[in-house]
Amino acid sequence: MDERSFNDYQLSEELRRALTVLKYDTPTEVQGEVIPKAMNHQDLIVKSQTGSGKTAAFAIPICEMVSWEEKKPQALILSPTRELAVQVREDITNIGRFKRIKALAVYGKEPFSKQKEELKQKTHVVVGTPGRVMDHIERETLALDEIKYLIIDEADEMLNMGFINDVESIIKQLPEDRITMVFSATLPKDVETLCHKYMKEPIHIEIASTGLTTSLIDHRLVEIREEGKIALLKDLTVVENPDSCIIFCNTKEHVNFVFNELEEANYSCERLHGGLEQEDRFAVMNGFKTGNFRYLVATDVAARGIDIDNVTLVINYDVPLEKESYVHRTGRTGRAGNAGKAITFLTPNEEKYMKAIERYIGFNISAMDIPKYEEVVSNQAVFDEKISGRRVVKNNKTARINQDIMKLHFTGGKKKKIRAVDFVGTIAKIPGVTAEDIGIITIQDTLTYVDILNGKGSLVLQAMENTTIKGKKLKVSKAIK
Repeated sequence: MDERSFNDYQLSEELRRALTVLKYDTPTEVQGEVIPKAMNHQDLIVKSQTGSGKTAAFAIPICEMVSWEEKKPQALILSPTRELAVQVREDITNIGRFKRIKALAVYGKEPFSKQKEELKQKTHVVVGTPGRVMDHIERETLALDEIKYLIIDEADEMLNMGFINDVESIIKQLPEDRITMVFSATLPKDVETLCHKYMKEPIHIEIASTGLTTSLIDHRLVEIREEGKIALLKDLTVVENPDSCIIFCNTKEHVNFVFNELEEANYSCERLHGGLEQEDRFAVMNGFKTGNFRYLVATDVAARGIDIDNVTLVINYDVPLEKESYVHRTGRTGRAGNAGKAITFLTPNEEKYMKAIERYIGFNISAMDIPKYEEVVSNQAVFDEKISGRRVVKNNKTARINQDIMKLHFTGGKKKKIRAVDFVGTIAKIPGVTAEDIGIITIQDTLTYVDILNGKGSLVLQAMENTTIKGKKLKVSKAIK
């Protein structure tokens, strides 16, 4: 790859600044291939594994190419799961932060009316699950006439989950004059057919040099009977003593069982499975990202959509039944150039699944011994010390890009006939503040949120306590959310 720096892509100052804060130093292979072609307005079919940096590969060109002034959505990103939709929205918001790109995630199990209201605001990018995107299109709450970029993310998973017909229905309603990019870990025939039907001379990009799993992951197997798994799990975690660990189970019953066992043993842990309310699932995800707990026990619902750079250990408490799931699960570790370890518990009746996984990934996984009693005893004190302390998150991108941003809450909005330009005009007149210090503005009927960038929040807050907007005195406070 020739390009070794994001400076090679003629990106705007705002984007370069965000990438620096986010510590995106060197493009990954998929970013090096995708970004220049996307900026050149070419349709792309990208086969790339999880953890290869593909979200930024499409998020960077989209943030660069959308026009800030346009109020209607210009990019639509289809995502198979709610978790992934929220993760992608967060990545786009972070990358587009200084360009004031507004991204919105739409998905089921969240009030339709809330999303409808948000879609009335200026929105540059919509990320959504196919079902909820279809709902918005049918109810005419999502404007499609300015969509210039369509991204289909995790296309193979869309197929597995039975969304491919919805995806096709959505495509048929989009403007034909658009750029389409499809990203997938594998390219099943149905996905290929869809691509060629709706894309214009797409360029195929395949990132295969690292195989299906990154060489930074140490893969191991431990042979064990079902009844010995919990004792083994506790011994292994003491010996490995990871900074953070995801334990994958095949069913929510297993997740609940393992979680209860660990919680009883005073582990700092949480659980995640499809039986939880959506709000609880997001709370758990955010808690894990911000370091509230060290161990996450989860079903495959968490194998996609978790982007945490320092998961040091993944344990497959159950062998995944789908060979692709092994790649997605273990891909939660060994990310962003860090080393990781993946240990799979293998019971006698799971051997056929393991053989299929080994054929799929192209290598045999080495067996490891069960930790010896002496090893566990000698590591116990260090383990106890770490488990009682809070996990330090080394690379929380969102916290880093938000550290100089304050969100202000004003008690006035559309009903008082106040527009975004009124806020910009007033705030930019404050001594020491310019229009560049004003971020995303969200105006609702009776209230408005304004992001103040570059550490100028307190200055604006103080000044606005005695300043009117369009002749109206509004109460201003630091927003809670």
